[in-house]
Amino acid sequence: MRELKKENLAVKIFENRELMGAAAATVAADKIVELLKKKEFINIVFAAAPSQNEFLANLSEKQIDWKRVNAFHMDEYVGLNNNAPQLFGNFLKERFFGKVSLRNTFYLNGSAPDLGQECKRYTELLEKYPTDIVFLGIGENTHVAFNDPHVADFNDPVMVKIVDL
Repeated sequence: MRELKKENLAVKIFENRELMGAAAATVAADKIVELLKKKEFINIVFAAAPSQNEFLANLSEKQIDWKRVNAFHMDEYVGLNNNAPQLFGNFLKERFFGKVSLRNTFYLNGSAPDLGQECKRYTELLEKYPTDIVFLGIGENTHVAFNDPHVADFNDPVMVKIVDL
């Protein structure tokens, strides 16, 4: 591993994705354990993308009291069948949520009959369980979740919204 530093930003460059995922999972697990020493339970938002595969695989093997963790996922497609493998909830269930015993797993429902109401429901959950950690990736066009550059607004007062891709 090589490390570069620019002011307060440390960049670690790994030989491959497996090593990077393992290192990220170790850092994440240490932070989760640290937070669980201070709080009864914690709330984590997970990203769903192939770039997360090695991280999620390694994190699921960590000795953590997962029953004290509420899990959320960051985004979801609209209008797909509930069993569609493309759904991010299904992706995370297969690669992580289904491998550890979480306190709660909260899914976004992209097939809800009233998507505005679904956004409201998920917002209320996020307000009830304030986020302690977010595990995310940054897309090739700099997007975070479905907040692509043309719709991204970091000052947006809306926590959960429908976006056009």
